[in-house]
Amino acid sequence: MKIGVVDGQGGGIGSVIIKRLREEFGEKIEILALGTNSIATAQMMKSRANKGATGENAIVQTAPKVDILIGPIGIVLAQSMMGEVTPAMAQAIASSQGLKFLVPLSQERVEVVGLTSEPLPHLVDKLINRLKEYINHV
Repeated sequence: MKIGVVDGQGGGIGSVIIKRLREEFGEKIEILALGTNSIATAQMMKSRANKGATGENAIVQTAPKVDILIGPIGIVLAQSMMGEVTPAMAQAIASSQGLKFLVPLSQERVEVVGLTSEPLPHLVDKLINRLKEYINHV
């Protein structure tokens, strides 16, 4: 199973996600770190992603080739992350046939109604549990 983790800015959210993926699944999955910038990619690579790529073209080319895409909700919002997510990136991620697991954290003026605000570690725990359910049923 090939999982793309997308993040920008300093790559902190993506790094936490990748660390937990490795703890839970070890080397059973292939993790691709897809950073909107080189700092985000480097941080995610330090968390033991198998491969990393940076920028618009890398994300546009890779998003359709993964089974699952994971990242903060901003990865499907054009111009989010202070403009780092380009319209082409958001479109490639949103239109990918891969299942998307979006963490409801955003600096943008977007609120997903019905969700309660929780700290990142709790959200990542929920993500891992949902991912385990999905993988066990595939």
